Amino acid sequence: MRMLFAFGRAYPTRTALMLVSLLLAGLAEGVGLTTLLPLLSITLGDQTHSGFSLKVIDALHAVGLEPTIVTMLVIIVVGMTASSTLVLLGNRQVGYTVAHVATDLRLALIRALLGSRWEYYLRQPAGALANAVATEAYRASTGYEHAANMVALVIQALVYAVIALFVSWPATLISLLLGLFLLVALRRLVTASRKAGKSQTRLMRGLLTHLTDTLGSVKPLKAMAREDIADSLLRREAAELNTAMEREVMSREALRALQEPMLAMLAAGGLYAGLIVFELPLSSVMVLIFLVVRVLGLLHKAQQRYHRMAAQEAAYWALQGAIDTATADAEPRGGEREPTLEQAIVFEGVSFGYGDRLVLDTVDLRLQVGTFTSLIGPSGAGKTTILDLLSLLLAPQAGRILVDGVPIDTLDRRRWRRFIGYVPQDTLLLHDSVLANVTLGDPALTREQAEGALRQAGAWEFVERMPDGMDSVVGERGGKLSGGQRQRIAIARALAHGPRLLILDEATSALDPESEEAISQTLRRLTPAITIIAVSHRPALVNVADQVFRLCEGKLASVNRELVQRAFSSE
Repeated sequence: MRMLFAFGRAYPTRTALMLVSLLLAGLAEGVGLTTLLPLLSITLGDQTHSGFSLKVIDALHAVGLEPTIVTMLVIIVVGMTASSTLVLLGNRQVGYTVAHVATDLRLALIRALLGSRWEYYLRQPAGALANAVATEAYRASTGYEHAANMVALVIQALVYAVIALFVSWPATLISLLLGLFLLVALRRLVTASRKAGKSQTRLMRGLLTHLTDTLGSVKPLKAMAREDIADSLLRREAAELNTAMEREVMSREALRALQEPMLAMLAAGGLYAGLIVFELPLSSVMVLIFLVVRVLGLLHKAQQRYHRMAAQEAAYWALQGAIDTATADAEPRGGEREPTLEQAIVFEGVSFGYGDRLVLDTVDLRLQVGTFTSLIGPSGAGKTTILDLLSLLLAPQAGRILVDGVPIDTLDRRRWRRFIGYVPQDTLLLHDSVLANVTLGDPALTREQAEGALRQAGAWEFVERMPDGMDSVVGERGGKLSGGQRQRIAIARALAHGPRLLILDEATSALDPESEEAISQTLRRLTPAITIIAVSHRPALVNVADQVFRLCEGKLASVNRELVQRAFSSE
């Protein structure tokens, strides 16, 4: 039920409209049903009317209506029609809310993820996040739908119960207590369903995480004939998920199967108690049985809805937990100063470490605007950390970084990042057109700007020859292109928004020497209009650099480019 209250707080207007509509629907139906007992009394020719029948007849006289069969039938029909109309209005609010729930949850998670620190992403498996956006949001909205329907059924049951109490409160109380005892006895099935729902959420997340990782490395797995290992793992997790789903289905169907015998027993018991124990008129007994069976039937349906809600509820709380965790790990707001990049970027005694491992130890570095700087050094030395500090993905633990003499942490974070073009080592292209891969769907970027970026990256020549030019689809992960072509499109993407600083993190490491040399010359031509800093283990980017620095054991030192070139040549 916590989920229902959570949605009530999130959507107060729609929830209030739903509840008011359902309550009025119950009252309208109740008014119609009040004439059922006197109607049966007249039809069956009961000489002794119950006290409730007499009160209904008096109420009809008070409003100027004769208690004829036609009048009472009309009241029943009008009451049921009004009830159905109001229920439709309430369900309409439920439908609108359900449509918004999944979308709002997805957007809330996406906003929280995009606003979180870089370190948060490093701890999250991609498959789990994809599962949260795709599957858990849908299951959460379905859970809300079941919860709302449960409330509607409970309101209807309460209306029937109140009328039944007026007919004969002793017989009604005995019947309801017996029925509620049977419903409580089945609570274990609901508990089993909730546990199965939690297991489904956990297992689905694990399955999609491993599936995402497997598909990302399917080529080397197949090349080494080791795809059977991944297949075995995925099969085992799929089997566990199937078991959890079977448990949920079995508990749900058990509830459904027990409904008819329970209602039959209660109807028989109610008929016996009304006629023999309480000696009620036949008309009162018939109405009472109808009302009690109806109440218990509605409560049973409400329990089924609660059962389904319990199975889906775990998805909502898992998703809400992911949103809360990402929000709690939000990126700092940063400063408000307008950034410039006209003179230099300076590291002054910058230190940074991961846990107990110090990767940058009082590093001093000057990047003059308009120059090309290459960083070399062994893997794990901290070269990428320098790039992350420049991008404000990380913050120095000691020392400071100045941009045109201004501390970088006082700059407007988003505006500073708009100055940056970033090309990572792993080139990830969308299964979309060249244009979409360059602009990433940014409506502010025109086709002319995309073409200009492709020309800057030296990619326009081969793009122009493609069947549909910039509208040609590059294939999954850019599979229709060569490595050099993919890298040039990635560079064009980084240049499309007109950056002032271009960051290259091992951007040419997967290329053959000829492609690397060609791209390095292309990059060189971007200076002095664009300041470039590149991390590389390869000679081509060193050859075109204005200055080269080596990072080793946390220390950064300027090195002679010719010495580095000779070292590469001797390898």
